[in-house]
Amino acid sequence: MRWDLRQATAQDEERLYAIHRAAMREHVEAVWGWDEADQRERFRAGFDPSGVSVIVLAGQPIGLVKVDRRTDELFLASVELAPEVQRRGLGSDIVRSVLREAAERGVPVRLQVFHRNPARRLYERLGFRPVGETPTHLEMLHE
Repeated sequence: MRWDLRQATAQDEERLYAIHRAAMREHVEAVWGWDEADQRERFRAGFDPSGVSVIVLAGQPIGLVKVDRRTDELFLASVELAPEVQRRGLGSDIVRSVLREAAERGVPVRLQVFHRNPARRLYERLGFRPVGETPTHLEMLHE
């Protein structure tokens, strides 16, 4: 499956929020409940196009990835895919691309995942290991 990344723009906000809602609602709802107005406002307040890449497949935006490129590590803040393209290897490909970048820079990759999110198994398969946790999230590291 051939995908590309492009820099997000302000015009992507609504489409990316729709993907966020479809991809994350179940997980957020299980932990805190889903309040549409609150979630929309949180997304809007945290949406900085300069820090978001849009995942594009066949010319269509189908997801987003946020990587915080710190001096001593890459923090994989978010990988969100539209449900219709999940479980097809795309998430693995995207995370591997982040791991390649980290290897080139000689830094580890850190992330957090909801305890109940099935993506946790993906991260484990790709070599991430648990290094901490909160009541809601597992912190994982790939060195």
